[in-house]
Amino acid sequence: MLHPMTSEPEQQIGVGTPDAFQRLWTPHRMAYIQGENKPTGPEAGDGCPFCAIPSATDEAGLVVRRGEHVYGVLNLYPYNGGHLMVVPYRHVADYTELTGPETAELAALTKQAMAALRTASGAHGFNIGMNQGTVAGAGIAAHLHQHVVPRWGGDTNFMPVIGQTQVLPQLLGETRAMIAAAWPDER
Repeated sequence: MLHPMTSEPEQQIGVGTPDAFQRLWTPHRMAYIQGENKPTGPEAGDGCPFCAIPSATDEAGLVVRRGEHVYGVLNLYPYNGGHLMVVPYRHVADYTELTGPETAELAALTKQAMAALRTASGAHGFNIGMNQGTVAGAGIAAHLHQHVVPRWGGDTNFMPVIGQTQVLPQLLGETRAMIAAAWPDER
């Protein structure tokens, strides 16, 4: 295609043309942006990935720990290396709908996740929380899940702020194995 003003071949800026910028491409994030693996509705049978994960092997589902009422799983689209979630097996949307045993085990697995991440990766701190409802930022609002995001001094750098890119030093399968091996035996 010719450039309309110069009759020279038109070039796309930054697409294979050296322009002094280095780029880190994260095409795997496109699946998240386009809503891949998101439920089609609010019910458990509507394609909820949190309902499907428990039937997979730990390796295939990225499960780091299974409890009686909840399980720990790596986030497929992590904010930081080691970002995992504690998820009830039961398809429930709101924290207030959890039973006493589910609430207790969610808290216990969250504590264990913190211990495992400190052992496996030397995490200095954590962001822990739930987004309740789509308006509060829940990507999958129909199935409750609590995020456990390990943090290190200086881990907020220019990449996520300027480049809107998160650099992860390890493949998720390797991270899963490392955290599962470091998980404390207490239940």
